[in-house]
Amino acid sequence: MKKISNNKIITIERRYNILIAITIIAMLILVIGLFNVQILKHNYYKDKLQELTNNIVYGESAPRGRIYDRNGKIIVDNKTVKVIYYKKKSGVTTSDEINTSYKLAQILDLNYNTTDLMIKKFWIKNNYDAAYNLITKNERLLLEERKITSQDIENYKLERIDVSKINYSDLDKKAAYIYNLMNTGYSFTKKSIKKENVTDLEYAKVAESLNEMPGVEVKMDWERVYPYGDVFRTILGSVSNSETGIPYEKKDYYLDKGYLLSDRVGISYLEMQYEDILKGTKNKYKLENGEYVLVEEGKRGKDIVLTIDIELQKEIEKIMDEEIIKAKKDGPNTEYYEGSFVVISDPKSGGILATSGRKATKVNENYKTYDYTPGISTSPVVMGSAIKGASHIVGYNTGALKIGEIRKDDCLILPSTPPKCSWKYLGTLNDITALKQSSNTYQYHTAIRVGKGSYSYNKALKLDLSAYKIYRNTFAEFGLGIKTGIDLPIESEGFKGKSGTPSLLLDFAIGQYDSYTPIQMTQYINTIANNGYRLQLHFLKAVYEPTDIPLTNLSYEFETNILNKVNTLDIYIQRVKQGFKSVMETNGTGVGYINSKYKPAGKTGTSQSIIDTNNDGYVDTMVLNHTFVSYAPYDDPKVTFTVISPNIFNYKGKSNSKNYVNMKISRAISKKFFEIYK
Repeated sequence: MKKISNNKIITIERRYNILIAITIIAMLILVIGLFNVQILKHNYYKDKLQELTNNIVYGESAPRGRIYDRNGKIIVDNKTVKVIYYKKKSGVTTSDEINTSYKLAQILDLNYNTTDLMIKKFWIKNNYDAAYNLITKNERLLLEERKITSQDIENYKLERIDVSKINYSDLDKKAAYIYNLMNTGYSFTKKSIKKENVTDLEYAKVAESLNEMPGVEVKMDWERVYPYGDVFRTILGSVSNSETGIPYEKKDYYLDKGYLLSDRVGISYLEMQYEDILKGTKNKYKLENGEYVLVEEGKRGKDIVLTIDIELQKEIEKIMDEEIIKAKKDGPNTEYYEGSFVVISDPKSGGILATSGRKATKVNENYKTYDYTPGISTSPVVMGSAIKGASHIVGYNTGALKIGEIRKDDCLILPSTPPKCSWKYLGTLNDITALKQSSNTYQYHTAIRVGKGSYSYNKALKLDLSAYKIYRNTFAEFGLGIKTGIDLPIESEGFKGKSGTPSLLLDFAIGQYDSYTPIQMTQYINTIANNGYRLQLHFLKAVYEPTDIPLTNLSYEFETNILNKVNTLDIYIQRVKQGFKSVMETNGTGVGYINSKYKPAGKTGTSQSIIDTNNDGYVDTMVLNHTFVSYAPYDDPKVTFTVISPNIFNYKGKSNSKNYVNMKISRAISKKFFEIYK
């Protein structure tokens, strides 16, 4: 027998020891796991087992939390409603449904309107033999041979029925209407037969006759109510109803979060944004001895308080409606102007105090406005000179602009390009008066220096195009070209131009290239008012637990969120603020926008845009946009105003007259604000 060497013995022993160690470690892990399950988390897993082995059932979606404005006024509430609905049960025949429709027709008072199609379909269901005889033998043969479909047969029947010969009474027509409600949509879903204004008598009569009407149910449901009507209505959002439940496109998202398909959820804007807070807790039942026992009582969702002042909001919408309609009716060259945007914000917190987007449409020779407030975060506009405060900071930071620097406002002449000028010749300017008078050429020279180039009359510009990145990085620090963090489900970053020519860099510097949303412009002016601190914009102010005495149990309060500090010297921000103050003084472009007694500072803007006026996919008409951003008082800003009016002037119009709706809206809303917040 061959002798094993000492080295091999040592190797075998080492491997054996390693195997023993691994076995011991595995056993330790197993013991620790069992100790954790059986001792430390015994009750937790016992409850889980109980939950999985018991038949747990949840009740209907509980009422949602209320929504209040900043002053504690309810702007969204719930009301209890009686509902009569139908859900088809297994084994229910067409005859059963027809009988049920007649019974409900005798009980319910309905505002119904039957169509010819409803009457025909109901007649077919009630007159099987007569309807069968409307189909020829040849057509039945074609159906058997699968040359036509069952739907074709039904269509032939509908075509051959003469409605004028169906002598239906009012009761028959009401039953036909109810039968149509019972059979519209998917068979397994609930169909509301009557949800509004169900009387106690109707509710009681249906409830006591349920055995005679299989599939019919009565229940107490809830609906959202809006004490201020349509004011701020779009941004408040909507909730799905008990019939539709979770929207199909959102089903995977909500199912992963433990929802049922029948649950009611927020489907837009703030209702959707704060679904996790506003949703209620459903009643929880357990099956015991053949009966369901309530084990956990549901409750309505938490209440939220918004930064919005609903009374101010109401007045702002009223002002906008009046001024927009006046501009459309009486203003020159406003055929492509549709409406305006307004945002009023608290610059020290980032809270939105009021905001509105309104558009006008012509109805029977008169104009009617409608809500377009979501556009504040989704509709980018070329803003023009209002962004020159940020352009100044780029110049100061790069050394392309010196404090107090003097420049002449002469036009720039470049090859194969129209002269690049200010809106008029403004003479000799410094950095303050360039903002006050809104000089374009002052910004052109700054941009040329940022691009490490030089200007010569009628000579092509050669610039370092990395200047675009320098500008955009600084603009982003003000909130331009990036998301603001506003608590809405949808927000646009605006539009960044794709070309990168030297000439377009000059346009960029005066706000004539990239586009920004009204909410981005609000964050921009807030940042200037805040001495360079960019704050998150928000609608949510606080969250409260649902209590009998409203707003007494605070759950969460929004804390001011500083997103960044503009990378510049304080002296440069103060210089821009001095320029914005001068804009609102004598000979400044902002005179008349806000009463001087409120000590305003701000910046106006006018930009050119090309729009598609005949919906052929090609832009064809040059228009002007008017913009205005401001804050007040200039020595201790408490409010900012953003007013945007796209497409306010048509260059091809019949006259050169311009409309001043942007100024009128600005003056009216600022006046109203200071009347409320004296």
